[in-house]
Amino acid sequence: MRQILLKIKYLGTNYHGWQVQDNAVTVQEKLQDAIEEIFHERLDLTGCSRTDAGVHANEYCCTVKTESEIDCFKLQGGLNAKLPDDISVFSVSDVDLDFHPRYSCKGKQYIYKIHNSASKDPFLLHRALHYPQPLDDALLDKCAKDFIGTHDFSALCGAKSDIEDCTRTVYDASVTRDGDLVTFSVTGDGFLYNMVRIMVGTLLFINEGKISPDGIPMILEKKDRALAGRTAPAEGLYLNKVYFGGDAIGKEEI
Repeated sequence: MRQILLKIKYLGTNYHGWQVQDNAVTVQEKLQDAIEEIFHERLDLTGCSRTDAGVHANEYCCTVKTESEIDCFKLQGGLNAKLPDDISVFSVSDVDLDFHPRYSCKGKQYIYKIHNSASKDPFLLHRALHYPQPLDDALLDKCAKDFIGTHDFSALCGAKSDIEDCTRTVYDASVTRDGDLVTFSVTGDGFLYNMVRIMVGTLLFINEGKISPDGIPMILEKKDRALAGRTAPAEGLYLNKVYFGGDAIGKEEI
């Protein structure tokens, strides 16, 4: 028996997230279909996390166990030949049998893309949030630093979550601009349901004057979801990087 680590990227527009569901098409289902064509059996896939409908990934990690001796390079080529064009396998490697893509994960980086322009860009449809009003990226970058640290992020957790411990550590958070494209980046040891999208919504509320620029510490302290901003749409969110032991994350090495 061997365990194979697959690193994939995908455009999430056509999928109802990662995890297999009975009544919707998902990324996991498509990848399992491709694996079944190669191995001639339905194999289980273990993913590093769930993603919501419409969310994208520049790096998503999952594992599959098999007794096949297929070469990793050939497996990568075979999977990419069978997968739809909006899903790609960019790395295939053997890992120890006790490796787990979720529990061995030490941190993740998410990015959120905002197209800040008065006019729409059809080439960014479903790939970035169109935000036509002026956006003060320098101010929001300064405000984003208030997310950094170990906090109870209850105020930034979606209502559907049943997690009791909402304490997470954010290593880095920033807002940068490249022309009309504004990117929020956040790296941490873990994230709650809708946490990054609510972070973005909170920053947008600050930009719109609905929340004070110095309001984030108070929101975190009060642990009240009603005090934070809206949940930003899924279309701008990307899982960008998954960190395992030995990877550098923020200013520390795991």
